[in-house]
Amino acid sequence: MPHTVLLAEDDRAIRNALERALTLEGYQVVAVADGVEALAQAHRNRPDVLLLDVMMPGIDGLQVCRVLRAEGDRTPVLMLTALVETADRIAGLDAGADDYVVKPFDVEEVFARLRALLRRTSPVGAGSAPATETPKALPERFIEAAGIRMDPQARRAWRGARELELTRTEFELLELLVRNAGIVLDHSTIYDRIWGYDFGPGSKNLAVYVGYLRRKLDEPDAPALIHTVRGVGYVLRED
Repeated sequence: MPHTVLLAEDDRAIRNALERALTLEGYQVVAVADGVEALAQAHRNRPDVLLLDVMMPGIDGLQVCRVLRAEGDRTPVLMLTALVETADRIAGLDAGADDYVVKPFDVEEVFARLRALLRRTSPVGAGSAPATETPKALPERFIEAAGIRMDPQARRAWRGARELELTRTEFELLELLVRNAGIVLDHSTIYDRIWGYDFGPGSKNLAVYVGYLRRKLDEPDAPALIHTVRGVGYVLRED
């Protein structure tokens, strides 16, 4: 079986060129344009290796890496970065990245670093099956953050012991917030992930659904969970 690569790069030309090159090299590639979609894809089907651009709108590559590592996901991560200062490289490694390539890069160097990362994570004496295949066969059923527990497969959610009655859109919005707990998601990112397009700055659609969710989540004498970051978007956290 070919190794799977999750590629997240917001520059379309670079993304398309890398996707073609990796596919010709024999990899199975899933290419996305931002960090939110990268997290969604990583949760949906864990890849063998991630190739993340550091600078992306909304959620950048460093944040994607931090979220995955906080969840216990040890999938190897190769960072693509235009930042060449030592402090920037240290920040990437501290976030949990395994290696990095500086732009502009030679695609052969990317291939070599991917091969090195995959060798490190392959068990001794194994054939083509990567070490990351075992957790892929045993997916985590529940996701949890800030006292919210969700079962995406059954589309059920709870705050504490209380089950929440949510519409499809409310569930998807809450799932997005839970998967990115502690990260401020901007309006356009949420619109794109939930509705597939941005309604524009004058739309109240998102605010309405956030209001619905708050009414269903909030409890007397309990902290609010969904917070507004004025002029930016929303974040799920337990203050």
